[in-house]
Amino acid sequence: MVGALLVAGTTSDAGKSVLVAGLCRWLARQGVRVAPFKAQNMSNNSMVTFDGGEIGRAQAVQAAACGLEPSVRFNPVLLKPGSDRTSQVVVLGRPTGFASAMSYRERKADLMQTVLTTLEGLRAEFEVVVCEGAGSPTEINLRANDIANMGLARAADLPVLVVGDIDRGGVFAHLFGTLALLDAADQALIAGFVINKFRGDPALLAPGLDQLHDLTGRRVLGVLPWREELWLDAEDSLSYAADGVVGRPAPPVGSQWLRVAVVRLPRISNATDVEALACEPGVSVRFVTEPSRLADADLVVLPGSKSTVDDLAWLRRTGLADAIVSHADRGLPVLGVCGGFQMLARRIVDHVESGAGEVDGLGLVDVDVEFEPEKTLDRPTGVVFGEPATGYEIHHGRVVRRGDVPGLVTVDDGTAEGAVAGAVLGTHWHGLLENDAARRAFLRWAAERAGRDGFRPAADVDFAAARQAQLDLLGDLVAEHLDTAAVHRLISDGAPQGLRALPPGA
Repeated sequence: MVGALLVAGTTSDAGKSVLVAGLCRWLARQGVRVAPFKAQNMSNNSMVTFDGGEIGRAQAVQAAACGLEPSVRFNPVLLKPGSDRTSQVVVLGRPTGFASAMSYRERKADLMQTVLTTLEGLRAEFEVVVCEGAGSPTEINLRANDIANMGLARAADLPVLVVGDIDRGGVFAHLFGTLALLDAADQALIAGFVINKFRGDPALLAPGLDQLHDLTGRRVLGVLPWREELWLDAEDSLSYAADGVVGRPAPPVGSQWLRVAVVRLPRISNATDVEALACEPGVSVRFVTEPSRLADADLVVLPGSKSTVDDLAWLRRTGLADAIVSHADRGLPVLGVCGGFQMLARRIVDHVESGAGEVDGLGLVDVDVEFEPEKTLDRPTGVVFGEPATGYEIHHGRVVRRGDVPGLVTVDDGTAEGAVAGAVLGTHWHGLLENDAARRAFLRWAAERAGRDGFRPAADVDFAAARQAQLDLLGDLVAEHLDTAAVHRLISDGAPQGLRALPPGA
């Protein structure tokens, strides 16, 4: 089998990323050399590749589904929103400046060439490339300059599957409308539909599937069931449960729970850093947005941010800043990661990201941070809590003055990274908590600081294995619930000829 396929979605979070990961896993199990590809991603949840670039984390997970190391080729354009109007533009892993929505349009012609050249290289190297669209393909106000959805499909002659989330309601209208609002040439590449997150008796759905086929001339190639285990590596923090709970907390090994409050910053980045904690029995992890939720927390986590100074100002406006300082003053543990670590500092100087100049941090760690134009992108190794650990760094802010505070991590080159200030810890390392032994040591430390003597970390949680198990489950769902023969044909032969074009787009 040789070819490519684009998975588009009726909305953001419809299931594109997980379906691509599942298709990649399913194909890789058959011995197919397969790679993922997302021409343009807009996300602050990113990852550093082994070739020293930055891509969307979803593409790193999809690479893992293929049995590949992450590469900048899998996500050639990454937009990292710093506000509602501007984003940092990362091309082939490297930041190339900031752009507004309007100014970015002017760059798209050049970026399309980068996208097509990169995709062509992957198609020459791999038997199959499974592409993921961005948002919805029917953003008709953006279609003229599109490089991620139908613009890519047309330029590379890709058959398109459209996935819709039935759990949100209105899935048939979403699927029909997505097709009907496209012009006739775009509609010709929409080859079928997939319904995601179905709960209930499939027989109840069957009449709707038949009517959609009659109306559009396209089949629903599969109905993927809702599986509550599928929560790791969420594309953004809004993908978690409505009550903010991360994962499916298992009962504690000991006699007490450890309650973790993670501040959901407006420009939160790499929210997935806390997922490893949520895999631990007896650890309840919840995203919070107002100070009362910190009142009974044992551990407070300040995660990464794409806009550190602006999010720090938000902490102060909401009262969360005072609540965090009060939590620390009571000797209870606080962990700051990347931007969250920078917020804990005495002073922040930022002429790069926010342009705010010098501002006061929360003052919980005696360090000063200054933002530099050159972004740090690294995959360091070291020791934390006496245990070997790896991580990855993505930040402009750097510690330029360190008071009498030891580092949290001893990097392999002997330097100190991060900081320990009593019950307050800070680090620039993302992924630190994915190291099993280091995570267990951290949890023991946090429980002791919080007075949770009855909490015991489990001895056998393997986070890497949990991620692989989830990818295997996605591959199983594709194999069991999709018409895989039809998917094979689409990949090899492209979209069928003569597909019906619907008004008003026709």
